[in-house]
Amino acid sequence: MSIVKELSCSYCGAPIPFKPGEIVATCRYCGYTVVIETGKAFTFEHSMLLNKYNPASIEEPAKNWMRFGFLKPSDLAEKARFVEKTLMYLPFWVVSAETESTYKGIFERLNPPIVKEGKITKKYNWLVLARKASEFPTKEYDVPLEGKVPYDFRRIEEFAKVLNSEMDREEALEIAKQQITEHHRYLAQQDVDRIIEMKNEIKVNQTVYLHAPVWFIKYEYKGKVYTLWLDGATGTVIKGEIPPTKIGLF
Repeated sequence: MSIVKELSCSYCGAPIPFKPGEIVATCRYCGYTVVIETGKAFTFEHSMLLNKYNPASIEEPAKNWMRFGFLKPSDLAEKARFVEKTLMYLPFWVVSAETESTYKGIFERLNPPIVKEGKITKKYNWLVLARKASEFPTKEYDVPLEGKVPYDFRRIEEFAKVLNSEMDREEALEIAKQQITEHHRYLAQQDVDRIIEMKNEIKVNQTVYLHAPVWFIKYEYKGKVYTLWLDGATGTVIKGEIPPTKIGLF
């Protein structure tokens, strides 16, 4: 088991439990957020998305997902049995950035090959999961940022788990910049076959620390267990494991 440590909330005095590796922690009793290494108040915006489901009602969007899709067994919604339903408020850093990339490359599908130049300009609310060892499918999660509100501990369900951040703002910024750069390189490669030169300018406008409600669900179907990730704010399935179907031979 992981060793759990505690520090006292400097606002209400309640204990704030945290595990080794966690950097930003939130008091369950008053919502006060601190940087663990210094015990100082958190100075960046801390927001949250509101969960709309309870352990009973979350089954309906999960069942709806099971009912549709040609790759799913036709009796999946009818015969699937839920064996675990856990609501977790996962920590994310949301980096709002404007990015401009200029590139030069060779388009080799013509004979003779030609040199092409181009520019990519985009705005992002780039999502960085603030946990270093997680199987959560971040790339599939279209976080509904329009629904975010200031973090309010009173709106967190008693049965929910709230995870702390394992990275600070600076580390999240570096990760976001690396991922945006890789994404723009991928976009440039849709236009040229070989990149000769590429420059990226990333202007960060805002960084928000966000807790988002995500349901982790396990269900059993024909003796095997599969997993689902659902967005607690919208009921949308973020990613789900599908049991294999038997295809008859004719």
